[in-house]
Amino acid sequence: MAERQWTTSDFDYLLPDDLIAQLPTAVRGDSRMLVVDPANGAFRDATFPDLPGLIAPGDLVVLNSTKVRHARLLGRRPSGRPAEVLLLHPLGDDRWLAMGKPGRALQPGRHIALGDDIAVETVTVREDGFREVRFLGATAADAIARFGQLPLPPYISRPADAGDEHRYQTVYADREGSVAAPTAGLHFTEALLEELRHRGVEVTALDLEVGPGTFRPVEEEDPRRHPMHAERFEIPKDAADAIAAARQRGAAVWAIGTTVVRALESAARDDGTVTAGQAETRLMITPGFRYRVVDRLVTNFHLPRSTLLMLVAAFAGYDAMMQGYRHAVAARYRFYSYGDAMCIVTRAP
Repeated sequence: MAERQWTTSDFDYLLPDDLIAQLPTAVRGDSRMLVVDPANGAFRDATFPDLPGLIAPGDLVVLNSTKVRHARLLGRRPSGRPAEVLLLHPLGDDRWLAMGKPGRALQPGRHIALGDDIAVETVTVREDGFREVRFLGATAADAIARFGQLPLPPYISRPADAGDEHRYQTVYADREGSVAAPTAGLHFTEALLEELRHRGVEVTALDLEVGPGTFRPVEEEDPRRHPMHAERFEIPKDAADAIAAARQRGAAVWAIGTTVVRALESAARDDGTVTAGQAETRLMITPGFRYRVVDRLVTNFHLPRSTLLMLVAAFAGYDAMMQGYRHAVAARYRFYSYGDAMCIVTRAP
C-alpha cells in the first residue's frame, strides 16, 4: 500500500477566536489537560496537576531550559513612523541576526532609532529574508537592557506587561536565547517538579533556542516544500547519559514540548540514545516519521496548518490527534502559548 502523501490542508481545523488564550491562568499550573492514548484511541479530560500520576517511577522527563530574550525593540524610522526589530541571535562583532516590520524599513543602510543616541542599522538582507543588523551609539547588550521587550506571540493581541515577565518564562528557565517560550513548560511549578522527583521520576534538561519559525504557517500545500528555519540546541552530557540509562532500564522518555522532541530526535541514534553537544536542527516531522527517542509527549495545542501540529500528529497518529483537537474545541479548552495542555501517554501504534 502506497504511503499517504500529506497536504497542509490535512492539518487545518476551525478554532473560534475566543479560545485563543490572551492571558495565562490566574495561578501557574492551574490548567486543563487532555490525556490522549493512541494505543486504544481513548482520551479524557484532566488537569495539569494530574500529570505526576501519569508518569511511572523511573521514567525520565526532559525539559527545555531556554529563557526568552527581551528581543523586541520598538523604534522610529527617520520619517517618525514606527518600526519593530526582533533580534534572533548574535553573529559576533556585536552584530545580530534579526527580522522586523515593516520590511522596507530594514533595508541596508537604514536606521531605526531606539532613543536619542541609539539606533539599529541594517547591514545586509540575507537570501532567507533575515537581516544582519548592528547597533549605533551603544552595545547590543546595553540597547537590549534599556529598550528590549518580551516578544509575546503574534496571536496575543496585547502588549507584554509586568505579569508576562514572570509567566512567559518557565520556572526552570536558565540560559537566555529564545524569541518564544517553550510553552508546554509554562504549566510546571517548583512544587510539581518536586512531586515528580519524590515519586522517583528523573528530570533532566537540554537547551533549544526557539526561533520565530515556531509561529510560521506552512504556506506550501506540500509540507515537504516548507523551509524550516534552523534552531540551535545543546544536549548536555548528563542529559544524554540520563537518556542512555533510561533506555537500559526500559524506562520511558517524556518530552516536555515539541522543542524537546526536535532536539532529541535530531540528535538520535538508532538505539534510542542521543549524541551530546551543540548542533542546529531543521528537522521537519510529519506523519510517517520514525521516533527513536521520545516515548511520551506533553504539549500545548498548536496553530492550524503548522509544523508543530504535524509533529504531534506524527507522534499520536493523525486520526487520534484531529479527534482530540475537535474534542478540545467542543470542550472549550484554551489554545496556544498561554492555553491548556495535552498529554500523549503512548506513541501511535
